[in-house]
Amino acid sequence: MRDLPHILNWRRITDRITTSGQPSEEQLAEISTLGVTHIINLGPHHNKGALEDEAATVTALGMEYVYIPVEFDNPTDEDFSTFCDAVERLDQTPIHVHCIYNARVSAFFYRYARTGRGLGESEALTLMDGIWRPGSDWADFIDDPGAKDQPNRYAGEDY
Repeated sequence: MRDLPHILNWRRITDRITTSGQPSEEQLAEISTLGVTHIINLGPHHNKGALEDEAATVTALGMEYVYIPVEFDNPTDEDFSTFCDAVERLDQTPIHVHCIYNARVSAFFYRYARTGRGLGESEALTLMDGIWRPGSDWADFIDDPGAKDQPNRYAGEDY
């Protein structure tokens, strides 16, 4: 599978899993040409930059749409459990996982790695660190107590 680095915060997790910020309709079409059969979206539809009807676009492109709306100021264990179930259910399937910026997604894959699944923990940390360093509620979500009193910081802005 080739990469599409022109898509916001495009990252490759494995040979079958890619991630990014919000793709446009045209970029979703490009993603489908990679053989991706499922799109998992962690970004709520009400977020600025979200597509008007992403589910319809994805379906029209012949892919399946999995929607797990994670509120940025309140990521939950239930959200993570739903994410894990989706990723594991699609174990042999080419998937693309996105949110608005790839912050939610990278934190979810970091926590996933910390539970002994997917990437190694250091690889997942490097992936996340290339996008952001979670603080506040996200520090709790990824179990990083040292960052609890820190703001969320984004690569190229705060470090």
